Amino acid sequence: MKDLSVLKKLLLLSSLITAVHVTAGSDLENYLTQEKNLIFDYQEMKNQLEMDKLHDSWISPITISYQENWTTQPRSGTTSNSAFSIGIDQPIFRSGGIYYAIKYSDALRDANSREIAMKKRALIGQAIDILFSIKKLKLQTQKLRLMVKNDTIDIRRKQESYDAGILDSSFLDQAILKRNQDTSQMLDIELNLAKLRSSFSLLSRKNPDRLRVPHLKMISLKHYKHNHADVATKRLRALEKSYSSKMTWAKYLPTFSVNARYTNTNRHVPGMDDDYSTYGFKISVPLNINSATDIESSRVSYMQSMTELQDSRRSVGLEYAIVRKSIAILNRKSALARKDEQLYSRLYNRTKDLVKAGEKTQEDAQTMHNSLKIKKLDRRIYAIERQQQLLKLYTKVSH
Repeated sequence: MKDLSVLKKLLLLSSLITAVHVTAGSDLENYLTQEKNLIFDYQEMKNQLEMDKLHDSWISPITISYQENWTTQPRSGTTSNSAFSIGIDQPIFRSGGIYYAIKYSDALRDANSREIAMKKRALIGQAIDILFSIKKLKLQTQKLRLMVKNDTIDIRRKQESYDAGILDSSFLDQAILKRNQDTSQMLDIELNLAKLRSSFSLLSRKNPDRLRVPHLKMISLKHYKHNHADVATKRLRALEKSYSSKMTWAKYLPTFSVNARYTNTNRHVPGMDDDYSTYGFKISVPLNINSATDIESSRVSYMQSMTELQDSRRSVGLEYAIVRKSIAILNRKSALARKDEQLYSRLYNRTKDLVKAGEKTQEDAQTMHNSLKIKKLDRRIYAIERQQQLLKLYTKVSH
């Protein structure tokens, strides 16, 4: 009845998957294609069903058999006999092995489920990171366009100075080289944008230019450590290995089993009908030359899983510290860009006044205005880079 209930729930989940993806507009799952979401859903369904099967694997099957034979003899002719039997041989005590087998299946179910969720979250994080990168490259393209405009103005000025014999040709060459480098970099960004859009299309069918990205905030170290998905998965793996080790140890200890069989035999000969039952119990102890090695191997696997858990816990703090350091540096860069923005704003206003006074040209004002826009774009780029750093934390936490 338990298996039937679970199966009904899973079938209901399967039938509602499409509706969930359509209605959950704000859900992070919407960043992925329906097919990829279905793959993860089916992986989880398979995990649940396989673990339900493993959970009850200690229960022995009931064996039902029916047999009928015909015997032909010269004097008595053809006689037939049939036999029907039903029986079971069920271990009810394995020195704790049954208990540990049940606990093992539960731990394995949870570990597999957590690992599937972690892979799905990482894929969603990959899709969001691509969105951030696309927005960043689009801002960098705007920035380079402004730089190319300034380069063109600079070339025109140096061309006039060179024609007047005031400036050496090397200065003009450097200005032309600078514009070519900025133009080439803009073309490289155009190619990278195309690659990013292609990569995003493998994960999602949505238009990356119209899709909004989430706004992430800094999370505390306590929250990060408490909800770190990899640590939680390794903790469950260690628990799984612990129960597996105890199962291995228990299978070499005494086992108590009961057996019962009912047999109905019909020989189709008067007075030969038979109907009987047998039952009993059995105590068995396996003697295996490799038992000590098997037990030690399972113990080493458990020790390895505990070491991996400790190593993962140690890396959590380092991951968090690197992200915080990166964000601190980006904040300093953004602060410098803001100071430069304020400076260019004052210079631009001053240059406009000088243009009105006839002391500066309109190109001087345009150069200052472009530089002011570049610094504003720098701050927006740093803001996206901060979000990408925060995303590294968000993709590794469970909530």
